[in-house]
Amino acid sequence: MESSSTPRVGSLFQTLRFYFAVICLCVLSAYSYACPYSCVCQNKSVTCVNFTEIQLPFNVCESTQNLSLKGHNLTILTERSFSANRTDMDLRALSLQHNNIQVIKSCAFCGLPRLRTLDLSNNYLIIVSSDAFYNLGELRNLYLNSTLNVSGAEQLPSALSTDSLRNLERLDLAGNHLKTIPLFGFGNLNLSTLVLTNNSFETLDNTNITNLNNHKEIRVYLSTNPFECDCILQTFYDWLKNDIQCADASGVLCAQPDNLKGKIVGKLGKEQLVCANKDLAAVSYVFLGIVLALIGVVFLMVLYLNRRGIKRWLNNIREACRDQMEVYHYRYEQDSDPRLANVAV
Repeated sequence: MESSSTPRVGSLFQTLRFYFAVICLCVLSAYSYACPYSCVCQNKSVTCVNFTEIQLPFNVCESTQNLSLKGHNLTILTERSFSANRTDMDLRALSLQHNNIQVIKSCAFCGLPRLRTLDLSNNYLIIVSSDAFYNLGELRNLYLNSTLNVSGAEQLPSALSTDSLRNLERLDLAGNHLKTIPLFGFGNLNLSTLVLTNNSFETLDNTNITNLNNHKEIRVYLSTNPFECDCILQTFYDWLKNDIQCADASGVLCAQPDNLKGKIVGKLGKEQLVCANKDLAAVSYVFLGIVLALIGVVFLMVLYLNRRGIKRWLNNIREACRDQMEVYHYRYEQDSDPRLANVAV
């Protein structure tokens, strides 16, 4: 009995070792597939920092939920840049900070139907396709901090007007030197948070104020902007004073004029919102007009007072011209050939 059981035990161990080896190979192969370019992989998260050999489209395991690429020179995001083999991925968060991204082409994020957070901060967007965010129906958070070139800011409204962003809740546009909100409207979005801090806003115009009034659910952040506290700020001041949409109203400060610099806009009195410089310019233009009018009147008066002398001068010029023409006519007749005159007759 002992001799017969020993081979069975040995064969059992061999079978177990075989299956164990197969399982290890599967795990190792899956691990190597999920971690290309020597990235760090842990709990369905892939992090790649400063690996120069990374190329697009980027290939990771389909079950990866968090992907972070930082410090690469990606430059251009082409179609399906993060969906290799044209298969849908399970990504929920994609971070692309500091990658010198300048162009986002159409359908760049196609194949990521479950993506909820997209971070494109600290890049240099020059070209943004109108279909750049196509197929991102589950996106909730879009971060574009310090990443928009002037032309990129001009193209962004078309890209954000797509119905693919119908579930977008947070849009972060801080640090982009913006002077107007780069949106045609908020109707296609589901925004609850709009971050516009650290830009170049001097005021919000009537169109932006109207759009915000039509979407009271949106909370706006506007601190660290150079607001010019004079009469052009009146509409914005009324909105800020009578509404609670601005979540950081205590940080909305005046940058101009000097006597109001650092003052909280919402705590100013209406009498402080004056256009002193503009009024002075208007007075200067009026004064210039009056001076020019006086010069014109003096000129006309001089002409009137010297009308007889001017008339006599004009008559003398006319007589001189007539005498000169008569001299030319006489010389023409003298120089004419008599034979040519006979032929003409």
